Amino acid sequence: MTTARIDARFAALKAEGRAGFVAYVMAGDPSRGESLEILRGLPAAGADIIELGFPFSDPMAEGPPIQRAAIRGLKAGLTLKGTLDLARDFRAGDADTPLILMGYLNPIESYGYAAFARDAAASGVDGLIVVDCPPEEADPLSDALDAHAVSLIRLATPTSDDARLKLIARRTSGFVYYVSVAGVTGVKEAQTLSVAPAVARVRKASGLPVAVGFGVRTPERAAEIARVADAVVVGSVLVDEVAAALESGESPRERVLARVKALGDAVRAARATETV
Repeated sequence: MTTARIDARFAALKAEGRAGFVAYVMAGDPSRGESLEILRGLPAAGADIIELGFPFSDPMAEGPPIQRAAIRGLKAGLTLKGTLDLARDFRAGDADTPLILMGYLNPIESYGYAAFARDAAASGVDGLIVVDCPPEEADPLSDALDAHAVSLIRLATPTSDDARLKLIARRTSGFVYYVSVAGVTGVKEAQTLSVAPAVARVRKASGLPVAVGFGVRTPERAAEIARVADAVVVGSVLVDEVAAALESGESPRERVLARVKALGDAVRAARATETV
C-alpha cells in the first residue's frame, strides 16, 4: 500500500524532470540529539527522501562504514523504539519529506509486526526496507504494514532474473531499491553501463520508480546514476563524515550536510546537462 508522501515526491520529481536524491543516515549516530539535528537539516541540504537506519548488531549487507555507524548508534542507546521516537520528532517539523526506515528483521520480530507497523505509522514513517526479509517470508509483515499504510520497499540485485523480479514486485510499493553491485555497501562502485539496463528491467517488472544504491560515493557517480534512475541513494560516505568529524573534533551535522549538498546538487544538475 503506497503512502501519499512517497507518491507525491516521485510525482514532483517527474514533473521537474530529474531524479531524486536519497540520503541514508543511522539513528543515534553519533548521539540521539546530533542525529536528530542531522535529520532535520537533510531536506534543506538537498535530500528529497530520507532513509533512516535502525542500529543492529549484525548488519550483514553493510560494509565497514555503516557497520561502525550501527555500533555508534547502539552505544548511544538507540533501540528500534528509540528510532521510531526519533522519526516522530523529525516528522513534527517536516510534513512532506518521505521517511523510510532501513534495517533488519530481528528487531522487528522482537517488537512484533502489528505493534511495529502501528507505531511506525504513528511516528510518520512512510516505508520500510528490510534487508534480510525475502519475499517468500514477507506476507505476515506485509499484512501488518498494509493495515497502517506503510510501504514495504524491496531490494532487487544484479542477480535478480525475470522470474525473481516478478516475485520481488509482488506487494512492493513506493519504489524498488536496486542494489547496483554484488556485495556490501560502501566497497565497490556502481557502473552506469550495467545499471541503466537493469533499472529499465526493474522498472518494467514493477511499474514503480527505481532508486539505485550500494556503490555511489562521489558527486560525479551520483550524477551518472541520476541520468538513468528515478533516485540515487547515498549512505556510506555520509556516515563516514560522522566518523571523520568525531576524529577531528568538528560538527558531524555540518560535515554531513555539506556532503549532502554536494551530492544533491550533482543529482539535480545531472539531467540539465544531459546531451541528447
